[in-house]
Amino acid sequence: MAEAHTRRIRSFVKREGRLTPGQQKNLDRLWPIYGLELPPAPLNWPDVFGRDAPRTLEIGFGAGEVLAELAERHPEQDFIGIEVYRAGVGRLLGRLDEVGATNARVFDTDAVDVLARAFGPASLDTVLLYFADPWPKKRHHKRRIVQPAFADEIARVLKPGGIWRLATDWANYGDHIREVLDRHPKFDNIGDDNGYVSAPPRPGTRFEHRGLRRGHAVFDMAYRRPV
Repeated sequence: MAEAHTRRIRSFVKREGRLTPGQQKNLDRLWPIYGLELPPAPLNWPDVFGRDAPRTLEIGFGAGEVLAELAERHPEQDFIGIEVYRAGVGRLLGRLDEVGATNARVFDTDAVDVLARAFGPASLDTVLLYFADPWPKKRHHKRRIVQPAFADEIARVLKPGGIWRLATDWANYGDHIREVLDRHPKFDNIGDDNGYVSAPPRPGTRFEHRGLRRGHAVFDMAYRRPV
């Protein structure tokens, strides 16, 4: 679901699949309203949204359940999503239109390119990375999106005091995330005493529910960029 880290190793497999007629209709009709193209220089986000409000980026939003619910629940905030799976983009656009949300925008290209080109330093209040591809085989661990170089980029775009929230239903990936971010100089773990978040402030996702049906535990984490 998520993209690639800054060494350009792909951490996602783009499965275009077949768009439903409704998803294709959403893309055709609603992309001009909600969609963003990769810019040559960082965007002025107050100009994009017509206001200067707290901004959240979700990387790899899947079917868009979290992003759509947050945008509907918090009209006083602005939300940006990145997803390469166009069926998921089409589904999210339909949900945003259905609830009349005007506070969300969407990219459909590689997250690393978007981070590097669309966001200036300290331009985000929150970053969400929920249920990224865990690449469970050891030989594929280098494809995992959470790597030191990617964490550097998230730290660059987060405001001081900004929060990065993550979740996975793979214990090994949770260990990997903790290993990378607990030692990163620009992030402080703000989880519970065990370093995880027992009551995360997020809606559930279909990837989470699929993992739970398979008997997986869910591991939520939160990191703050120091002020």
